[in-house]
Amino acid sequence: MSLEDILDRMVTASELAETLDDQSVRCLACAHQCKIKPGQRGICKIRFNQDGRLMVPWGYVSSLQVDPIEKKPFYHFLAGANALTFGMLGCNLKCGYCQNWLTSQALREEGTGYLAEYLRKITPEAIVEYGVEYGAEVVASSYNEPLITSEWARDIFELAGRSGLRQVYISNGYATKEVLDFLGSNLQGYKVDLKTMQPDHYRELGGGLQPVLDSILYAHQLGLWVEIVTLLVPGFNDSESELQEMAAYIHSVSSEIPWHITAFRPEYKMLNKPRTTHQQIIKAVEIGYKEGLQYVYGGNMPGSLGKYEHTSCHHCQAMLIKRRGFSIQEYHITPEGFCPECGTKIPGIWSASPPKIRIFPF
Repeated sequence: MSLEDILDRMVTASELAETLDDQSVRCLACAHQCKIKPGQRGICKIRFNQDGRLMVPWGYVSSLQVDPIEKKPFYHFLAGANALTFGMLGCNLKCGYCQNWLTSQALREEGTGYLAEYLRKITPEAIVEYGVEYGAEVVASSYNEPLITSEWARDIFELAGRSGLRQVYISNGYATKEVLDFLGSNLQGYKVDLKTMQPDHYRELGGGLQPVLDSILYAHQLGLWVEIVTLLVPGFNDSESELQEMAAYIHSVSSEIPWHITAFRPEYKMLNKPRTTHQQIIKAVEIGYKEGLQYVYGGNMPGSLGKYEHTSCHHCQAMLIKRRGFSIQEYHITPEGFCPECGTKIPGIWSASPPKIRIFPF
């Protein structure tokens, strides 16, 4: 039995669709808004039309583990928390540098059929029980693109919320208003990859720029805690003008949104680009600050970026959280979320009790 056949047995009917006159459906889970005829699949390959109904993934995971939330990365959402992170298969983009390409491109790439051996049938109840047992404070949908498995995520998130866990997406942001409304109160945090400000480059990655910008704005308007990540790829999105444009857009939504600039390494189909240097990361971070953002971070280079790994008060510059990679070494934000030195409110969602100081391997 093929991987496709196995996945097609673990599905449910979705309400995230419009039914059209010819039994086609319009999928509303992402900005492609695929029109799918009976027997056909959407661009993501995992959402398909069966006799006029949109069938979508449900009831399995390809990955399930507890991570530090800093790994997502979220730095201003329950810093120091454990995040129970689950993933399925599939993606609505086709980024040539994807670090999770085995799971995201499973039905597009040859030789990925063996992934069927790693799929685990599971219920939302079992996932939440696992998170509670291992001390998670957050449930995160990641590893593949969560937008295209939002029905599964919402069912998990509803139960997680009743158990006192917060819920977050680690997404490429190629969303629709409909999918963010569908998730509703079952989503509190939204991490978006802003990959480039060049529409042509977004088309190379299989998507488009404007829907990502729109989803950042709409998520912020909905009251979600938003953090932005840009993987800095030499020769692709690292010009000073483009970085200024990115920072300016984020600032236009809110200067309080943290921007993470992370280092690229050759991966998947983008092997002809050099690794990002720590000097390039630092230059990009400084551009973000010059554009007026309050919190800009460098990532993927633990110990090489100095103060740009840490959180300092945007008002008085007091050290609030000292990090190395995913590890929190010092934590000084008050339980109410204020700087203890000057009393400034620090943007974010903070724990009522300081997190334990723990060392995670990078």
